[in-house]
Amino acid sequence: MNKKMTRFCLSVFFLFVFKLLSAQKEIVFYVSNAGKDSYPGTFAKPFATIQRAKAAIKSKKNKGDKNSFVVFIRGGNYFISSGIAFDSSDGGTKENPITYCAYKNESVHFSGGIFIPVNKAVPITAPSILKRLDASAQQKVLQVNLKALGITNYGTIYPKGFGRSYTVSAMELFCNNNAMKLARWPNDSLVPMGKVLDPGSIPRNGDFSHRGGVFKYNSDRPLRWSQAKDIWISGFFRYGYADDAVEIAKLDTVAQTFTTAQDTRYGFESGKIFQRWYAFNLLEEIDAPGEYYIDRKAGMLYFYPPQENLKTIELSLTEAPLLVLENAPFVQFKKITFECARGMAVYIENGNNNVIDSCVFRNLGSMAICMGKGIEATEESEKTGVGKPASRAVGNLFNYIYNNTVFYRNAGNNCTISNSEIYNTGSGGIILSGGNRLTLEKGNNLVYNCSFHDFNRLDRSYKAAINIDGVGNIIRNCEIYNCPGSAILMHGNDHLIEYNHIHHAVLDGDDMGAIYYGRDPSELGNKIRYNFFHHMGNPHGSIMSVYHDDGACGTEVTGNVFYKAGSNAVMIGGGNDNKYSNNIFIDCPVAFHLDNRLMGWAKNLIEPKGLFEQRLQAVNYKQPPYATAYPLISNYFEDKVGLPKRNFIEKNVFVNVKMIHNGKPEWSYIGRNLTLSDKGNFVDYDHMDFQLKKSSEIFKLMPDFKEIPFEKIGLVKE
Repeated sequence: MNKKMTRFCLSVFFLFVFKLLSAQKEIVFYVSNAGKDSYPGTFAKPFATIQRAKAAIKSKKNKGDKNSFVVFIRGGNYFISSGIAFDSSDGGTKENPITYCAYKNESVHFSGGIFIPVNKAVPITAPSILKRLDASAQQKVLQVNLKALGITNYGTIYPKGFGRSYTVSAMELFCNNNAMKLARWPNDSLVPMGKVLDPGSIPRNGDFSHRGGVFKYNSDRPLRWSQAKDIWISGFFRYGYADDAVEIAKLDTVAQTFTTAQDTRYGFESGKIFQRWYAFNLLEEIDAPGEYYIDRKAGMLYFYPPQENLKTIELSLTEAPLLVLENAPFVQFKKITFECARGMAVYIENGNNNVIDSCVFRNLGSMAICMGKGIEATEESEKTGVGKPASRAVGNLFNYIYNNTVFYRNAGNNCTISNSEIYNTGSGGIILSGGNRLTLEKGNNLVYNCSFHDFNRLDRSYKAAINIDGVGNIIRNCEIYNCPGSAILMHGNDHLIEYNHIHHAVLDGDDMGAIYYGRDPSELGNKIRYNFFHHMGNPHGSIMSVYHDDGACGTEVTGNVFYKAGSNAVMIGGGNDNKYSNNIFIDCPVAFHLDNRLMGWAKNLIEPKGLFEQRLQAVNYKQPPYATAYPLISNYFEDKVGLPKRNFIEKNVFVNVKMIHNGKPEWSYIGRNLTLSDKGNFVDYDHMDFQLKKSSEIFKLMPDFKEIPFEKIGLVKE
């Protein structure tokens, strides 16, 4: 017996040694600004570029090398003029991924911008410029002669707003790593629209003549702008969910009117509290630290330096994505700062187990990351939603999806974006996609433990922190805050949104939600659970934390905490099969708004051959997999169509809530809920620790209420 045991142990030992000796090793290359691409890529003699390291890995793979590869990037700023592209030949495998990572704790920056020496910023001496400035700013504003420095590509300012394409920004200014803002008036507020004399053409009503609007303004301030040639205005010109930015074609200081160069989607209107505007791109309005203006004709930059010492001046140049991963499996990027580009930072198409981890995305003209194809930005696609799919672009994607709800975007699967921070972007954060809406195959792409804030510098509505589409993707343990519009915009099926901390969202406008989706009864199976919503909205708008708009169906919302969560914490706008259970609502004026709009003003959506029939037919709703996955959907038009049904609101707790719901009983099933006024059930109400005490009376009064894992919500310390 002892001999057998000895032989067995020796066999195991030799097997272990054999595996250890035959184990594949990790090959390491180094990249440094101090390196040369003619070097071998060692620590002592590093490459100079990522492209050279990529080529070295490809060469070894072509020779049959099956090891893992790591490229350590030494600290510094790496200017990327046209984007670094990875394809299938640059990918790794599950056993041997390829990783590009900052070396140790060194700070690595992939930048689409160039630095201007601080000593090139000098005081203004030209009397013609000084007299256009406010007297208080004349001695504080500096100028940089860009043309003399050989910088001539200043980019284009495009109209931006609801229904418009994602576009790259014009050249932007960043000082001390912070985004400056085009000089504007008022500096930090908006002013009411005056009387509208001509609403302009209204594309939403089929008028594509592109006639600008005419409206009066009620201020003497524009008298100062008589020499300005490229004035723009931004605001909410008709509806509180539709921001826009258009150029002024004519300023009439006698009649006190603006005539705009472009129309807006819904035309111009005045009278409502949110119908307001501000003017920008004005030399005359450089009157506060951080404001700037670029005279494109003269090639001059004028700016009011930040209050702290001016350390760096940076201008964005690159319009292409800084990093492109197309059909490149098992490639990872870690601990990189992506910044100062006019467009997006990272584009992923047909991704497969790609990882973006512990990165920073900031000071970008567009967004941080786009997964999957977009649509070419053309006038036709903006008008009609018809367009051509395009790689490395977003364009008018969401108008296209509105008309082509099963658009397969080739995003890929099993990719992870984690432990990263996204801020100071122009138009949202991440477009997360994956999965197939026709087959219900899941994408399993994940955004995890990321922080999003201040991500709408240029587009203020419907460019969310995360736009999620496709099937079966996940948003987990993120924090989203300081956004004028929505935090998450959702299309598709079977997504999971959990353990997120969403607050101070929808700070502008009206009729929006922190999480929003709608107008497609086939978008089913989504789950929103264990999230913390608080401090939503603004004083003048109807704002929700979760907004099921225009007949939206089939979302399960459980285990969430809603505190000061908007004028209506939840809106169920005529849909079916939305289930709310085990949630806590605290200090909300109205917990649920319920209505039957599909029987009233929105009944055209359910008419024969109408929008809902088209969208259900697009997914073959009476056949598998939809009829199998969601059995009730195949009977949609035969089951009292238009009447809200099977919206369950039960086993929820309401603390200091003025009204649980404002709908009719037949529009939902209101089960057993608990209404309390005692705030002593929580660990620390005053500091928003809404974890329930073990002694909470909630567990006694509603024994089947499940404890919410409040301590697990939000960012996780990795």
